[in-house]
Amino acid sequence: MWENKIDINQVVEIRAKTTAFFGVGAINKMADVAANLSGRGITKVIVMTGKSSHIKTGAWDVTKKALEDNGIKYLLYSKVTPNPTVDHVDEATAEAKAFSAEAVIAIGGGSPIDAAKSVAILLAYPEKNATELYELSFVPEKAAPVIAINLTHGTGTEVDRFAVVSIPSKEYKPAIAYDCIYPLFAIDDPALMTKLPAEQTIYVSVDAINHVVEASTTVVTNPLAILLAKETIRLVAKYLPIAIKEPENLTARYYLLYASLIAGTSFDNGLLHYTHALEHPLSAVRPDLAHGLGLAMLLPAVVKEIYPASGEVLAEIFEPILPDFKGTADEADKAYTGLRNWIESVGIKSHLRDEGFDDSVVDKLVNLAFETPSLDGLLAIAPVKATKESVRNIYVNSL
Repeated sequence: MWENKIDINQVVEIRAKTTAFFGVGAINKMADVAANLSGRGITKVIVMTGKSSHIKTGAWDVTKKALEDNGIKYLLYSKVTPNPTVDHVDEATAEAKAFSAEAVIAIGGGSPIDAAKSVAILLAYPEKNATELYELSFVPEKAAPVIAINLTHGTGTEVDRFAVVSIPSKEYKPAIAYDCIYPLFAIDDPALMTKLPAEQTIYVSVDAINHVVEASTTVVTNPLAILLAKETIRLVAKYLPIAIKEPENLTARYYLLYASLIAGTSFDNGLLHYTHALEHPLSAVRPDLAHGLGLAMLLPAVVKEIYPASGEVLAEIFEPILPDFKGTADEADKAYTGLRNWIESVGIKSHLRDEGFDDSVVDKLVNLAFETPSLDGLLAIAPVKATKESVRNIYVNSL
């Protein structure tokens, strides 16, 4: 296999809109990144993180030294939680403004990076707030520079133009997508991910799979999105079981991280539809629900719903975990069962009912899927027409 020919200790550049430094030891490229920021005249930055992963991974020590060596002052905001809220973003923005921050550095997974992208926009639009941003009341065309130091192999947000932040008062979890929030640089270092717990390792990897299943089957998909989808699923199927058993296996982490990166590029090209549009209401109502778990519980039912329209693509990209499928409409139930079995084989046993959702909440979830700002845009590009009936079918079949 070609993977064996690759030196995983060679840090290479993968270019899309964002320049990503990828490989074991990539965190040390922060010296070059800080020098680049200094060369742009940037003297102050806000650093967005969660509570502790930036410290436990060692990423903060390297970042702090790089900033100090280049004369860049920093403000550390370490309050970002999973499923970040507009309140976090507004608080961090206020602190960043008071500090006169000129750029934003994120250290973490999707939550700190998405919150950082949001702060970057609001630094450029000081009269706006995060609720206005996520209720789509204005279209930003500029943002402060964003640097993304990625600590999980799932979201792909370090190389794309998307961000997600919740509005708790309305139980909304919208998504935004603007060219101005492509990170200037990203750090993808698999050595920073060896301490990910098994559960989180599974959830983020399933997130990557969801990205490509959706990206490859929207009505606006393209050959690149499909090509990247097939490779993403092959790599996750091969290396996720290894990473679960051997969490410090750098080769497994390297290829799961690569899968995540190309999945981010895939949905940056092909966009998303049902699974993310339906998961966002789940974790808006239940903020403690892991995003990847929500996606995993929905995915088999989504595949069943779209299989008659997208069977040929799905049969192709799922070949590593669902072999011998032809892509015909009569395989929809078989695909549902096979995918559910694969998800259980990697350690996710839950259905929605196991996580506290039941028939009584389905109507609320259906309404949120259509009412939450931005989610209607995802549903509009699903391969089968998104109606309240189709959305209800997916939720019910996921209970």
